[in-house]
Amino acid sequence: MTVKLICTSHTPLMDFCSPPGTTEKHVRQVFQQLAEQVKEYDPDLIVIFAPDHFNGFFYDLMPAFCVGVRANAVGDWDIGNGPLNVPENTAKDLISALYDTGIDVAQSWRMQADHGFVQPLMLLCQDLQRYPTVPVFINCAASPLPTCRRTVALGRAIGQFLFKTDQRVLLLGSGGLSHDPPISQIGQVSPEVEEGLIAGRNPTKEARQRRQSRVIAVGESLARGENVAAPLNPQWDEELLSIFCRGDIQRLASLTNGGIAIQGGKGGQEIRCWIAAFAALSVYGEYKAQRHYYQPIKEWLAGMAMVSAQPVTQIGA
Repeated sequence: MTVKLICTSHTPLMDFCSPPGTTEKHVRQVFQQLAEQVKEYDPDLIVIFAPDHFNGFFYDLMPAFCVGVRANAVGDWDIGNGPLNVPENTAKDLISALYDTGIDVAQSWRMQADHGFVQPLMLLCQDLQRYPTVPVFINCAASPLPTCRRTVALGRAIGQFLFKTDQRVLLLGSGGLSHDPPISQIGQVSPEVEEGLIAGRNPTKEARQRRQSRVIAVGESLARGENVAAPLNPQWDEELLSIFCRGDIQRLASLTNGGIAIQGGKGGQEIRCWIAAFAALSVYGEYKAQRHYYQPIKEWLAGMAMVSAQPVTQIGA
C-alpha cells in the first residue's frame, strides 16, 4: 500500500525547438532527476492518466474516460514505439471495480497511445516495457469534455482500487499547464479536416509530418512574439500548482471548461489528468507535494511544470 505521484507537462516540441539559454538543459536535468526517483522507487505498477491529441481517439467513438487493457504507442513525433507493458488482469479488475462504484469507463483492447502517454513514460522510465503500466485516457480535446468534478470522481475511484493492493504504485499525470496548440475544433473546420477529427487514424507519414510542421511553426511564431495562439499564462499556472500542492481537491473539482479555456487555452484542459492523479493520491490521506520545476516556455507551447507527492504517513517509512 505504497504510492508515489509524479505529474509533468508534456511537449513533443522538446526535440524540435530549442528555447534560449540553459532552459532546455535544466528541464532535461529535472526529468533525469525524477527518472532516478522512479528507478529508486521501482514501482510494481504505474497508472498513467493522459490525454490524446486526435492520434488515437476520434469522434467516431469518443469516450470521456477509457482504460487500456492492451495498448501500443502511436509513434507520433517519433517518441517511443511498440506496445506498453499493460498487466491485462489488473486493467480488467480496475474496470470492473470502477463499474461497481458507478464510474462507467470505456475499455480498449487496442488502445493507441500518443505522445501524451508515451513522452512521460520515456522520459521517466526510459522504456515503455520497463514497468507494468495501466493507461487511463481522459478526453481533454474533443468537446464536450467531462467535467472536472467527474474527473475527481474517476481519480478517487481508481485510488480506492489501488489502496486495497499491496503494490508499490506510481501515479503519473501528463498534461498542461497553460498552452494553446493548433488543435482543430469540430464544427469550425472544412469537411476534409472534420473527417480527420472523426476517423483520422493511422495517417500517412506525409500527413503526420504536415500536421507536426504546423505545430512547430506555431511554437516558433509564439516565441517571436506573434499573436498566433493564446499566450501562456504563468499566473494561472502558479495558482494551479499551489492548489495541487496544498491538496484542495474540492477547488479542482469546481473548475469549469469555460474558465480553463479562458485562462489556460485549449491545451489547458489537460489539467484533468493531473486532477485525476491527485484525486487518486488523496485517497491515501494527507499528502506532501514538491515542486521540481516551472517555467513558461513559448518555443515548446507549454507552461512546463513537474511536481511529485507522497502521503505524509508514508514519507520516511
